[in-house]
Amino acid sequence: MGSSLRPDLARLEAVLDAPPLTRFAPSPTGFLHLGHVVNAIYVWGIARALGGRVLLRVEDHDRIRSRPEYEAALLRDLEWLGFEPDAGRAPLLRQSDTPSVYEDAIAQLRATTEVYVCECSRKDIGGERYDSRCRQRSLSPGPGRGLRVRLAGGTEKFEDALLGPLMQVPAEQCGDLLVRDRDGHWTYQLAVTVDDMRQSVTLVIRGSDLVSSTGRQIQLARMLGRRNAPIFLHHPLIHDERGEKLSKSAGDTGVRDLRSAGLSAPEVIGLAAYQVGLIGARESIGASEVAGLFRAGSPQP
Repeated sequence: MGSSLRPDLARLEAVLDAPPLTRFAPSPTGFLHLGHVVNAIYVWGIARALGGRVLLRVEDHDRIRSRPEYEAALLRDLEWLGFEPDAGRAPLLRQSDTPSVYEDAIAQLRATTEVYVCECSRKDIGGERYDSRCRQRSLSPGPGRGLRVRLAGGTEKFEDALLGPLMQVPAEQCGDLLVRDRDGHWTYQLAVTVDDMRQSVTLVIRGSDLVSSTGRQIQLARMLGRRNAPIFLHHPLIHDERGEKLSKSAGDTGVRDLRSAGLSAPEVIGLAAYQVGLIGARESIGASEVAGLFRAGSPQP
């Protein structure tokens, strides 16, 4: 549908058939870094270029690692950068505030497919694909036990707005899907699927490290009654010197650290755009200018 860095906006607009509704959805498990800024550039840039809207969502389903201080810091950094959600910051959709919607989703899944208790740890599984070993055990819920949803076979075909046509077989990739972990937390796969449905998100813009989640989320959404899946766009990541994606502990790329070092918000945004390859030289770019990085005639690196 486009190059490896920028989507074909005309084609994307035609596929969407209406201005998109997308979201910026950080997890409060650390501080914002340049990788998050790249995601914000893509989210706000593409949404604004298409006349769409951006929601802000806090994905705090991981109750062990999520911290109020991280949430407060990421909201401050986002405001300082100048990225403003269209619906404002209050009320803010925070996953921990609405556990009943995920309970309701499980109840809906139970009516149409098999949902069962699983006590396997990642070490027990030994890889990404779960072999369904607990499916026939009829285990009772309890501490140290999670929930899985049986996935049907079949291929999920979808068009990524940057990567083009993709095909995945979730049942072969991951096996039966974990929807609540052994600590009692709703998983990313369930929470993000339910949230995108209830917020009517039509365009999901996220990093390329999440491509493998797409087929299983499309299938899960259909099981929950969503007729039309959102359009997905998986953008490139910034990598560190070891070739790994940036982590939230990367001090030299943290937004607050760059701010403390004297960089302005446009300089931080420009640095992120440069490091991911959207521009060929470092320059200052304001949050209100990021749409220009994706419109026809935008500067090429």
